[in-house]
Amino acid sequence: MESQNQLQQPQQRSEGTTFLRTCLNGLNVVSGVGILSIPYALSQGGWLSLIILFLVAVLCWYTGLLLRRCMDANPLIKTYPDIGDLAFGCKGRAMVSILMYLELYFVAVEFLILEGDNLEKLFPNFGFIISGLKIGGKQGFVLLTALIIWPTTWLRSLGILAYVSAGGVLASITLVACVLWVGAVDGVGFHERGKLLNWGGLPTAVSLYTFCYCGHSVFPTLCSSMKDRRQFSKVLVACFIISTANYGSMAILGYLMYGDHLKSQVTLNLPIRKISSKLAIYTTLINPLTKYAVIITPIATALEDTPHLRKSRPISILVRTVLVISTVIVAITIPFFGYVLAFTGSFLGVTVSILLPCLCYLRINKTARRFGLELMLIVGILLIGALAAVVGTYTSLKQIVTHL
Repeated sequence: MESQNQLQQPQQRSEGTTFLRTCLNGLNVVSGVGILSIPYALSQGGWLSLIILFLVAVLCWYTGLLLRRCMDANPLIKTYPDIGDLAFGCKGRAMVSILMYLELYFVAVEFLILEGDNLEKLFPNFGFIISGLKIGGKQGFVLLTALIIWPTTWLRSLGILAYVSAGGVLASITLVACVLWVGAVDGVGFHERGKLLNWGGLPTAVSLYTFCYCGHSVFPTLCSSMKDRRQFSKVLVACFIISTANYGSMAILGYLMYGDHLKSQVTLNLPIRKISSKLAIYTTLINPLTKYAVIITPIATALEDTPHLRKSRPISILVRTVLVISTVIVAITIPFFGYVLAFTGSFLGVTVSILLPCLCYLRINKTARRFGLELMLIVGILLIGALAAVVGTYTSLKQIVTHL
């Protein structure tokens, strides 16, 4: 794992990504599957929790800037693990890498759960028999999805453009437009009043909001790929403003349409016979199929780069197959999209996107450790992040155990 992420000497690039392309890439990273759960998050926290959504967006934007400042300290830095290495040495690199890969792993699990939930809504009577064992519903669709995705994971070279393609941005916008159409044209309407504030659901809401902005693992890569790295701060501003507007719109639309009856994915509430609903679900289904292999690849590459497994094609296929099987097992065992998403956001999302950027910045920048407004702000963010991580992780784990 550490050998994969070792600092490399900077190379002169004749070209790099433009400001616009980096914005599109960044938007695709930030606007992921969280768009499906954002209405549910609002229903858990109530209308006033929208303030928390905007606060989380501001905090994650600021910690993104901190990562940018960490990169300014050393021109060799290209990735997030590089920042961990500069701040805390090999242990820091290992810690950042492990948390990154865990986050990617649970996103892959979420993809399978998402596919199972939405395909079951489209084909509720689906089922098949294997060796006398009847498999149907979510479990059957999770298995079929894994079988379809499995060969794509054998590809060893997947470019960064596949991971941050602009197609994801279009998918998110299409999804919001479809939900708006269902509410305005297809007869659902916007009649639900909802609750002003729900204290009991706030930990879940905060966890889901945080998951929506978990793009920090990719930010250093996006920054280092730009023609002019000095413009990356503007990229962050553009990405967070547009994605927050998209998230806020989806949350308000979904909550006005379905209120406290919202499910963990807004597509599960849509009337299945409407064309706009089917378009929303199909758009939701396509993204995981195209992104699963790219999400799994960094984890597989890290495992393959150990001394005993490197440069072995059969072992590479075996490693990736085991990873697919393990995600299937987790998705079938814990098929709770909202709760797994909340756990990922509270434990891994808060750690990777809020806590680690602050700690690395304080470690790298000695000036920031002097008492002043900046230090007080960072310490405040650390305290808020730690509280959100502890409470959110406990709440999500408790919900998962309760529903097992």
